[in-house]
Amino acid sequence: MEPAPIGIFDSGYGGLTVLKEIKAVLPQYDYLYLGDNARAPYGTRSFDTVYAYTLESVKWFFNHGCQLVVLACNTASAKALRSIQQKDLEQLGKEKRVLGVIRPTAETIGALSETGHIGVMGTSGTVQSGSYVIEIKKYFPAVKVNQEACPIWVPLVETNENKSPGADYFIIQHIENLLEKDPKIDTILLACTHYPLLMDKIRQFTPGHIRIVSQGNTVAQSLKNYLLRHPEMDGNCSKNGGLQFFTTGDVVDFENHGTSFFGEQIKAQKTSIFQ
Repeated sequence: MEPAPIGIFDSGYGGLTVLKEIKAVLPQYDYLYLGDNARAPYGTRSFDTVYAYTLESVKWFFNHGCQLVVLACNTASAKALRSIQQKDLEQLGKEKRVLGVIRPTAETIGALSETGHIGVMGTSGTVQSGSYVIEIKKYFPAVKVNQEACPIWVPLVETNENKSPGADYFIIQHIENLLEKDPKIDTILLACTHYPLLMDKIRQFTPGHIRIVSQGNTVAQSLKNYLLRHPEMDGNCSKNGGLQFFTTGDVVDFENHGTSFFGEQIKAQKTSIFQ
């Protein structure tokens, strides 16, 4: 097969925070980003719906030549990744790979806590799936994990209210809820790719001794290690430093919002997953 870009998928803009970190760590590769903004958000949708939408998007990447796809979306990783890996890649192509953001985060987060008490903050879908609790326990059986669903945090970011005083109430509320569940928590994982845009306020209202962890760099380092361990897959990835952005939604809206997530101006193209 001809070398092709690495596919980076998210239901909307959040995965751009992951892509930003991946590109910083692996600048030589080509990347194809797809945001399924027309059907976002995924966080409140059922397992079956998220699986169906994510599978359609993975097929879109494969149809565009990508042989490695990263689901830079916690909800898709929680509700769809395992089914795609175990059921669908057999038919779609055994040589292709789909990776997620939950496992690389779970592999490292437990080592950051001195008390062995970790908090996870995410969308309702991610929290309800229990994926982080399950995966963290695999690598750190003694660690105690508590979760807090923060359903209003993504809308705060996507309506550009993340820096407004009005956001304070909702951020304080969920931080207090989490710490009431377990006052020994010394490490909080932001298990949503939107949440880095709330980092300043989260730090402001979180006790200073608590470490706050976002996923971007962890996922980037994990992908780097994966490609080193799998030279056959590395050879399938093109390396021209290229970057393309696609959205199923409104292009102008995607460019305006996406620039905040990616940290620099982006230009996007409209696409249909059913091409």
